[in-house]
Amino acid sequence: MNLIELITGRAGNQVAAQAENKFGIEKNQIIALLAVAAPLVISYLRKKSQDNPAEAEALNNALDKDHDGSILDDPTQIENRQQEGGSILDHIFGGHKTQVENQLSQNTGISIDKIGPVLAMLAPLIMGYIGKQKNAGGVTSGGLGDLLGGILGNAQNKARAEPSNPLNDILGNVLGGAGNKQGNPLNDLLGGVLGGQPQGGLGGILGNILGGKK
Repeated sequence: MNLIELITGRAGNQVAAQAENKFGIEKNQIIALLAVAAPLVISYLRKKSQDNPAEAEALNNALDKDHDGSILDDPTQIENRQQEGGSILDHIFGGHKTQVENQLSQNTGISIDKIGPVLAMLAPLIMGYIGKQKNAGGVTSGGLGDLLGGILGNAQNKARAEPSNPLNDILGNVLGGAGNKQGNPLNDLLGGVLGGQPQGGLGGILGNILGGKK
């Protein structure tokens, strides 16, 4: 399973449906948020793992202990793990969490009072996906940076290869990317976020976080 399949597949859709029922938010808005939040979280974890061996070891231990990927087979776990998801995001984004939430709220149309709780529901799903990829590849702490980079690279490559991906329609409607010249909002979004280029402000989030700006 690649990252786009996580977002558009059974697990992503089931979690989006749960969040829709709980918060009264359109399902497509949740899927669009997951499409943005997943590469953002993975990019930041990659940076931390590459820069600090202790962070890599801590992430490796957390994945082994709490994120084996079983949540992908049973997404009903999500609601019971929302508090855990909030703690995950606190650790990942630290002092930038409010900035991230504000920008994601602006881009997805999810109100600022709901964006945090919804992200907290999505975080364990993203971590479970990483854990499943780690286990499948037999990766240890020293290989996490490469693993996470590979996940992101594969997502970009798949977006380029499949401009008709149904996620493009969702992102086009929710994030306003339908009128881009390439006709592929997903590819533009991933390129913006992962490349740190301003794409509706989303690339700027990553640039500021990884660049250490306040």
